[in-house]
Amino acid sequence: MLGETKRNRISERREATRREIVEAAWQVARERGLAEVTLREIARRVGMQAPSLYGHVASKNEIYDAMFAQAWTQFHEGVRGIDQAIPEDRERALIFFARHFFDFAVHDPVRYQLMNQRTIPGFEPSPEAYAPAVAVLEDLGQRMAEFGITEQEDVDLWVALIGGLVNSQLANDPGGDRWGRLLERTARMYLRDLDLTTAGTTPVPTTNGDRSRA
Repeated sequence: MLGETKRNRISERREATRREIVEAAWQVARERGLAEVTLREIARRVGMQAPSLYGHVASKNEIYDAMFAQAWTQFHEGVRGIDQAIPEDRERALIFFARHFFDFAVHDPVRYQLMNQRTIPGFEPSPEAYAPAVAVLEDLGQRMAEFGITEQEDVDLWVALIGGLVNSQLANDPGGDRWGRLLERTARMYLRDLDLTTAGTTPVPTTNGDRSRA
């Protein structure tokens, strides 16, 4: 019909095949581990010969790159989807965000490993694949600034604290919530350290990055 956008069916098929390749890679990684992902096994699962795979991806690292971008994009979209549920109380909001990340991480350890732990020799995400992760950190910084947490080192500390709880959970109590139960305590300790123990969103004044300690 006149005025109807012409579809590029070849491009659509190639994109569909690429998505299938990435999904097959996730299947292998979850069954055998990230290091055990091979082009031969991926090709077998998508029903093609291994050499044919190079018509869609240049290398195994390109597949890891696509997986990395997909994982961080999924998390970023999930965070945006819960905006309306964010508590106004500073402490409760921190716990809310921490629990969201914690649950996302422990639900899929292999995905979390690719996102946050450099365990694959020779793989480094491309700037394009890393962009969703950067966006997540930028959003986190903006959200924390609304609660009076404006210093980058304080944001970094929060990220490290929650990442540490996730790592301990996955290493010592997979499938449980032993370290997840520490999220509230961690938030309270963190806010006490920053002298931000009162509820609310009003930023606490700072002078040249220094805070008066109680």
